[in-house]
Amino acid sequence: MIEASRNFLAVVRQPHFEFGRAVRYGIITRIIMLLALFVLGCVLCLGTSVNYAYPQSNEKPLLKSEELEQLVAPIALYPDALLAQVLMASTYPLEIVQAQRWASANPKINGKVLEDEMQKQTWDASVKSVVAVPQVLQMMNDKLDWTQKLGDAFLAQQNDLLNAVQNLRAKAQATGNLKSTSQQTVNTQTSDGKTVIVVEPADPQTVYVPTYNPSVVYGAWSYPTYPPYAWYPPGYVASNIVSFGVGMAVGSALWGNCNWGRGEVNVNVNKYNSFNRTNISNGSWQHSPEHRKGVPYNNANVSERFGRNAQSAAARDEFRGRANSGQINPQIRSNERQPGGAGQRDIRSDVQRGGGDRSVPAARDNRPGNADRAGAFNDIDRGAGVRQDSDRGRASREASARPQPAARAAPAGSRSAPAGGAARGGGGGRRR
Repeated sequence: MIEASRNFLAVVRQPHFEFGRAVRYGIITRIIMLLALFVLGCVLCLGTSVNYAYPQSNEKPLLKSEELEQLVAPIALYPDALLAQVLMASTYPLEIVQAQRWASANPKINGKVLEDEMQKQTWDASVKSVVAVPQVLQMMNDKLDWTQKLGDAFLAQQNDLLNAVQNLRAKAQATGNLKSTSQQTVNTQTSDGKTVIVVEPADPQTVYVPTYNPSVVYGAWSYPTYPPYAWYPPGYVASNIVSFGVGMAVGSALWGNCNWGRGEVNVNVNKYNSFNRTNISNGSWQHSPEHRKGVPYNNANVSERFGRNAQSAAARDEFRGRANSGQINPQIRSNERQPGGAGQRDIRSDVQRGGGDRSVPAARDNRPGNADRAGAFNDIDRGAGVRQDSDRGRASREASARPQPAARAAPAGSRSAPAGGAARGGGGGRRR
């Protein structure tokens, strides 16, 4: 009987033992499967993050020839030296804004006095040179979106951009709209095996800025999808297909030039040294990233070439908004307190937010070719938000600079405040 019971118990216990072992193996198997799924998920997430890194970057493709011609249409007929200065200065859009504010506050300064004043400014030399031609500086400031896009294209595609200028000059010459006048001389030359059209001032000391309707001066525009950009000075009324304003005595201010054969701009060191009161010997132009003031480059190769890491955290913080809280160097702060002073502009946030044309809309409907120019600057829309950011920042700084209300007189017999400061009890003026 006892032996039978033992046999029975052995039979009964056997399935339970197998079942428990099966349960233990099942749990372990599930844990292993979950770990495998976790590792696989991490790998997939890592791969996804890498794949989506590229669309989130600021990288933009190179511009096509028709887009480049669209960009340079309003300046292709400028004298070579002035054209070179515009191209160089366009790579520093934030300093263009500062320079225009200074020029607006000092409209009567020119000639030798202007040259003296430019020595006090910290802008790039190319920006200082454009100040000598107020009409061009105003255009670059009003069309800040165009200026930034022109500068980006110039840094990434310098040779292509200069070829686009030559293409448009050839079209204007073929229609009879580019020729020598009392204001300028136009010649066809050969440079490094290329046949090029050279435009120079008739008087090297005086420059006349041509104004024209790009939809007309080049003949029928070949790219309806990319209408030419255009700008007209306030109150402009066309008298000819190409009109010239008052000659500007520039002296040595226009020290740049175009090397059409090599597809690059260069520096006339004698004029450069005279205007900037320095002593350089290298005639090659080099972009200065420090004058970019944190404005991002939109091309990876350009960014790598000029050192993305060189844009320090301090520069980025200043660009992103410290200027609006007054945390900028004293020279800029002093300028901003003047009417029209040079203010830091958050151009990057404006590009993201979108904006409009910063130019004055007066007499817009009376300008030539208005219908043809519809939408010429609408595909970028970057400019108006810049003004709002700067004005808000300047208002904050001016409020901070105002004298605070005097502390209320203490009752007789009370303890006086320490010398050299206001009593803390009143809290001072309310911070805005």
